[in-house]
Amino acid sequence: MAKLDETLTMLKDLTDARGIPGNEKEVRDVMEGYIKPFADEVFTDNLGSLIAKKTGDENGPKIMIAGHLDEVGFMVTRIDDNGYVYFQTTGGWWSQVMLAQRVTIMTAKGDVTGIIGSKPPHILSAEARKKPVEIKDMFIDIGAKSKEEATDFGVRPGNSIVPYFEFTPLKNEKMLLAKAWDNRIGCAIAIEVLKQLKDVDHPNVVYGVGTIQEEVGLRGARTAAHKIKPDIGFGVDVGIAGDMPGISDKEADSKLGDGPQIVLYDASMVSHKGVRDFIVDTAEEHHIPYQFTTIPGGGTDSGSIHLTASGVPSLSITIATRYIHSHAAILHRDDFENAVKLIVEAVKKLDRDKANEIIFA
Repeated sequence: MAKLDETLTMLKDLTDARGIPGNEKEVRDVMEGYIKPFADEVFTDNLGSLIAKKTGDENGPKIMIAGHLDEVGFMVTRIDDNGYVYFQTTGGWWSQVMLAQRVTIMTAKGDVTGIIGSKPPHILSAEARKKPVEIKDMFIDIGAKSKEEATDFGVRPGNSIVPYFEFTPLKNEKMLLAKAWDNRIGCAIAIEVLKQLKDVDHPNVVYGVGTIQEEVGLRGARTAAHKIKPDIGFGVDVGIAGDMPGISDKEADSKLGDGPQIVLYDASMVSHKGVRDFIVDTAEEHHIPYQFTTIPGGGTDSGSIHLTASGVPSLSITIATRYIHSHAAILHRDDFENAVKLIVEAVKKLDRDKANEIIFA
């Protein structure tokens, strides 16, 4: 791998870290290490979402910028007498991307390597070979000969299981391949926004947040938003890329490298018109590329943020990403950098008058 610059090193550290819903500590520690130098205060809510606060004007509106710490993965549910490990998915998985993939089981005795297996096709009927293997029929082979040996390795029910993959810039070095882009890229955006605001006057209080348990119901965003009580919310996450074979424009038309996505609608929220118009105007004023998208089959942390207390005008800004909810995904560095630039420019203008104008738009 070529030598990584400061930004790529951060992205590698975030994506290589392991954290399924309910066990985000490793990722939280990495994010805290990167965001702490740019915050006045760093703390967590009672469930473990990370909140970094930076005050520009303490009487200004509170702006919440939230990426989620957790990645899709698995949890050990039982071990059979022959040492094979069975699991529950944590977050949405498509069975066709799972078989023969290497995983890491995180135990109190250290990491245990395994591979997802199933009954081999050679002994299946011709009819059965045509059908995808169901997740309930999969298991993880850790090379143990018995339940006792697997237990000796440290494996037990409740252990986290994460995909194994190392951060890799592709030959086109702006194309970045890694596990857990969903949603370490959102965490990276929150870090970088606070970094770029470090010596900048801004008329508000900014919160860079790494939420927990987004993949199982937008849970951490709910508790973190209750703690912050923001005036304006931004969920930063990944979105669907349409620039690959077999996808029509009517299914998804976003392209990697064409700018951050402004989400008009998803299953968790209709975007707030006032915030959306403000962000679009900011992008056009500063010549920052952007794309519109809709995600009818999924949601982001904005879905919880906007329902906090008496309501929080919110918008999701996402990064077009290929192969999300699999072992590894691809996104474009320019989209990350333009998302940061867009949010930074928006924060600089978001004073109390602008926030009130947005709320009552």
